Amino acid sequence: QVQLVESGGGLVQAGGSLRLSCVVSGDIFSLDPMEWFYEATGKQRDLIATISVGGRPNYADYIKGRFTISRDNDKKEMYLQMNSLLPEDTGVYYCAANSDVAKRRYWGRGAHVTVSS
Repeated sequence: QVQLVESGGGLVQAGGSLRLSCVVSGDIFSLDPMEWFYEATGKQRDLIATISVGGRPNYADYIKGRFTISRDNDKKEMYLQMNSLLPEDTGVYYCAANSDVAKRRYWGRGAHVTVSS
């Protein structure tokens, strides 16, 4: 069974940075791709970044150049480095992972990020 736990959220001023982490329990090599989703209050949950087991990233257009997704399979962790944060980045960030073995997507509980203006 795979479990995902996010950390690193919090309050930051506009223009600042945060690094979210997602710790994986279970076989991280079976999780391909891993993903970060973003959900603003009252809005739908959107996919913002993915990373393959080999480390190839993909990004939603509006975060390109500001956010960086990475993963360390040896440490069983995935990260989202968020720079130049904007108040509209405020929301909950979810770690997710797709398992071809279990034929399902796993979810973390989310990390709250608040960007003050």
